[in-house]
This record gives sequence, structure tokens and C-alpha cells, in this order.
Amino acid sequence: VGALPTVEEAVELARSLQERNILVFMASHTGGVSMAEQLAEAGIEMNWDTFLVPYGKDTSAAVHALNFAARAAMTFGGIKPGDLEAARKILLYNKERVYAFVLALGADLPSQNGGQLLTDEKYATAAGAINFGFPVIADVPIPQILPRGICTYEHVVSGIPRDKLVPKAIEVRGLKIKVSEIPIPVPYGAGFEGERVRKEQMHVQFGGKYTDSFELLRGRPMSEVEDGKISLIGPDIDQVEEGGALPLGVIVEVAGRRFKEDFEPVLERRIHEYVSWANGVFHMGQRAIPWIRISKEAFQKGFRLKHYGEILVHKFHEDFGGIVDKVQVTLITDPQVIKEPLEEAKKVYRKRDERIAGLKDEDVDTFYSCVLCQSYAPTHVCVVTPQRLGLCGAYTWLDCAASFEMDPHGPNQPIKKGDTIDPVLGQWRGVNEYVRRASDGNLERVSMYSIMQDPQTSCGCFECIVAVLPETNGVMIVSREYTGDTPIGMPFSTMAGQIGGGVQTPGFLGIGKLYITSEKFISAEGGIRRLVWMPKELKEEIADRLKARLEEIGAPELLDKIATEEDALTSEELLEFLERVGHPALGMESLI
Repeated sequence: VGALPTVEEAVELARSLQERNILVFMASHTGGVSMAEQLAEAGIEMNWDTFLVPYGKDTSAAVHALNFAARAAMTFGGIKPGDLEAARKILLYNKERVYAFVLALGADLPSQNGGQLLTDEKYATAAGAINFGFPVIADVPIPQILPRGICTYEHVVSGIPRDKLVPKAIEVRGLKIKVSEIPIPVPYGAGFEGERVRKEQMHVQFGGKYTDSFELLRGRPMSEVEDGKISLIGPDIDQVEEGGALPLGVIVEVAGRRFKEDFEPVLERRIHEYVSWANGVFHMGQRAIPWIRISKEAFQKGFRLKHYGEILVHKFHEDFGGIVDKVQVTLITDPQVIKEPLEEAKKVYRKRDERIAGLKDEDVDTFYSCVLCQSYAPTHVCVVTPQRLGLCGAYTWLDCAASFEMDPHGPNQPIKKGDTIDPVLGQWRGVNEYVRRASDGNLERVSMYSIMQDPQTSCGCFECIVAVLPETNGVMIVSREYTGDTPIGMPFSTMAGQIGGGVQTPGFLGIGKLYITSEKFISAEGGIRRLVWMPKELKEEIADRLKARLEEIGAPELLDKIATEEDALTSEELLEFLERVGHPALGMESLI
């Protein structure tokens, strides 16, 4: 709330928060200048993806940040608003689970505020935040409130030097944050993951539609890996013209006495995250389709490809030290040398896919849990099976199995299926017992294959939402990326707020994209034949898998009968489209 005296100090504060993976909401002004304006002057990218969210120059704009906090309690905590008791629960949820704080920056003109350093409106806004359990940290000497009470520790702490604001706020709120110290010349943290490096900002790019690229992680014998070794085969980025392109092959070789081949894709998938955390480095895609850009600013600060390797070496040691003893990285930018290892990498990818593709739920006696999101949604439990990945899209059954082996006390625990209760719905005695226990008794049973009877809960992190459309006797799917209208009359964000929080909501289901083309996709209700609408972007994204699945069931013509927003945006328009094309859902048994 407010602004700092100089643009440089504002940038330093923003970077300090981003490096610690802290989401920043900006409101109000000091002397007519807002922090968002200071960051804009410095060319800093501000949006949800970069963790810097401007809400306006009015002090009242801070209410949007508190609204976000209240909605976190409703969405992830499953709290239904409506009366004073619900409001109390929302405030307590935020005190206990949302580790937010207020940075009150700068002083207003005392001559205009009766000698006060801040306006009455700012004091009132701070008091509102304190009711949520969010302490206030100020760089000017406003009156302090140090005893505990509503907040976990102090309520108002003031007169803090500007370079100590963030550490002090973390201390007062009781946050536990680990900052990665990596020897690279640019800031590093999750707050930079969403940054875009536009063409005019780019020094060099790799992959995408421009050059060959791939990323591959392999386990090797201890004797074949030299820990910390980073090799570059081909030119570095200071040997290419500004705005140019190079191929990039990234081969990470790890060794560890406890490391297994099954762990390779789990670790390999983290390359995207690790590289994206570097300020000025844009990364998209994986396997043989990554696209990377390095900005002019990062290049000018001294960032080179050896630093790309340093990031991977340090982060794999930091996050997987229990199974990884040695890490070495080879980077290939020579357009001729890259061709052979690229083909070898593709063979490895195919082999991995064949392993999970042939695995069915009936082939195993153990599923896996994922409770990573229980910090926000205490009653939510994901059950991951060979044919149904986690709703976030990040964890398959094999990933969970590997995760459990790496960390037996972690979020992915084995679930013995036990006796079969209903093979059509997908209910097992052992799964129900685990879900009941892991949800603290809030859930009695779960159907793995049904959207209508005891469906899986959702936390809010799902890639897509499946929703029943009674008028059409089918279901629609909407992905997180799609922000437009849907035939159910609600956008993704509204539906997400209704079905999240670990509550079973018959007729709605949060899912990962890969599940859409699974044999077990709402199979209790007839499966993929029920699909009547999805966004065009999603349909194109999964087109190859969707075509293959429809051919499997002998209905390749169904592809063109699934509507998109270009065909219908209301239930009436959709029903008219489905009748015109003769969609099979219209003749199936009633869903309701």
C-alpha cells in the first residue's frame, strides 16, 4: 500500500518479494505516485504470472486483495458465506492458512492529515487487514501494536529500514521460506516464472518453430557422472547476433545409489520450472518441443549458457538430494551435433509413453493418493490411478509411485484397492477407507469413474472442469485457459469457485487434460460419447489423442459433432447444433 521514494527502491522491493515466491497486490499511492507506476516506469512486467498485481491508485483498491483472501477461504476451505459465523470462519481460515501481510510504504503529508503520517483511510484499511490476521509492516514510524491477539504475533511494526522490510514481514507473519542461492547474475524465484520475453526484448531464442531442441534426464552409474560438470558443445549466446536463434539440446545426467529409471520423467519435468524461475529467461514446453528465450537484459547482466547448467545442477541437488548424489549437464547448440542425440531422446520418450499407455486400473492392486493441496483444501483427496491422473495434470500413477519411493512420508501414499464394491462406478473398500481417513471423516466414499454419484472432490488446481448439461444429456469441458462464455451460463472462474474446496459436487468434476481421452473418463455414464462441447483451443490441443480415442470406440465421426464456442455459446444454440449433427448423447440414457 503506497509507494517508495525512488523507482530503484521500488524495483528492489518487488524483486525481493518475487525471489521469495510471494504474490504482491499493489494499491493506493504516496504523494500521488503508486508503486505500480514506479515499476511501469522501470519496464517491469506486472500480471498474475509474475506475482505483481496492480489494483489501482485508490487506497480502497486494497479491498480487492482482501476479497482474494476471502475467496481463498471459500474456494479452498469450502466455507459457504452468508452469516456472521461464516464470516468468522473466513477470517480464522486466513489467519491460520493464508500467510499474507501488509507493507505500508511512505508517508502522506502530515500538514494535510492533522499531523498524522498516514491518512485515516490508510489506517482503516490496515485495521481491516489486521482482522484477517495480516500484520502491517511500515517503513515510517507510525504507532506500533506489538502484543499478540488477532494476529499470530505482532499487529503493527513500524520504522523498518526499506531494505529490511521483506525479511521483517516474513518474521512477523511466521512464514517459512527457503530462498535458492544459485551463482547466476540474475534474480531467481517462482515470481519470475510467468514472465514473457517478447521478440523486441529477446537476445536469443532456442527451439519452438525456429530450431531443434530437446530436454532429457537420464540416470547413470556413479563412475560416469562428474558432479557439477557443465559442458557446452557449440557456440554460447555471446557468439550469436542479437535476435538470433540457436538449437539447444539439454542432457542432464544424474547418479545416486537410490536413483531409479522410474524417477527420470519426474525429475525431467522439473526442468521447465527451474529454468523459468530465472529473471529474463522464458521457457515453454518439454521433451522435444521446448522453446526458450533469453532477454537482452539478462544477457547484459552476464547470463550465459553455463548459468543455465548451474541452475539445473543446484536445483536437482536442492530438491532431490535424497536420491541424487551427482549431477552433470551437457548443452548442445551445434546444429549438426544435436541431430543424433535428439533422435535418441525421442526413442526414450516413446518407451516411457508405452509403459503408462498399456497400464490399466485392473492391472494393479494399488492406487496412490495426492494431498499436496490440503494446505488450502483440508478435505480434498486426489486418488490417482493408471487411467486417471491427478486433476492438476502434473501427477500420473507412475509419478506418484516414484514420488512415494523418493519420499515415503510425502504427499503421495499407496492406497490398497481392497474388495471391489462397484466396478462400474469405480468404488473399492480400501479406497473409501483411505478417503474417509484422509479427509478427516468429511468424505464417506468416492467413485473413480462417475460424475454423478460420489464424484472425486476438487481443490481448485484442476486443469479442466467437466459439467453436466441436462438439456443436452451430455457434458461440456472447459479448460482454465478459456475465459469466455460457456453453454452452462458460467465461465471457468465461477464454476471453479463453486466446486473447489474439497466438496463432492455431483454433475461437476475437476480433471487433468490427459483424463479426457482415458478409457475411464466418466465411464459410468457412458464415457467420451457424452462429450458435447469444449473450447476450440482445448479441442485442437488434444486433437491427436481425441481422434485416436474415438477411433478406438468406433466413432471417428464424433470429432466433428463436438461443438466449440464457434458453434454454440448457449444451451439453446448447443441443443440446436447437436440435433443438426445427430450427436449420440441425445439418444443415450438420461443423466439426471
